[in-house]
Amino acid sequence: MNNLSFLLPFIVLIGAMFLMTRSAKKKQQAAAQMRDQLAPGTGVRTIGGMYATVKEIGDDTVTLEVAPGVHAIYAKNAIGAVLDDDEYNRIVHGAPVDLTIDTPVVPDDASSLTKDEAETESPKLDLGKKEGSDKEAADESEGDEPKDGKADGEPGAK
Repeated sequence: MNNLSFLLPFIVLIGAMFLMTRSAKKKQQAAAQMRDQLAPGTGVRTIGGMYATVKEIGDDTVTLEVAPGVHAIYAKNAIGAVLDDDEYNRIVHGAPVDLTIDTPVVPDDASSLTKDEAETESPKLDLGKKEGSDKEAADESEGDEPKDGKADGEPGAK
């Protein structure tokens, strides 16, 4: 029993390593399949985030057109994603996206969200004050407190 408890962590560790290598192999196979989709004229994104068009494909390298007339040679492993034509044109050329989803249109500014104030009468907010009440309250309290704001007995009071 003592030997089994000693070997159990090693068995778990070996099993975890097996699962990790298996998932890594799947990722490598998916990346190889993606690179097999490369063809001249295909839009790609490199692992560094640069968008380019494939011009030529070699054994281990690929020639990319990074700007009109500007070609660069990259390793095939540097290709991060092969993009379909619509996505590539949308990202690189700013081609308009076909919005077939019925979504509400959001205006660029808030002017269309507010109504013209001349057209609508907005009710005045009643805060419980009546006109002239501020002046009356000031007159009533004038005799109670000195004008400098200090009560009798405070330092600096007159």
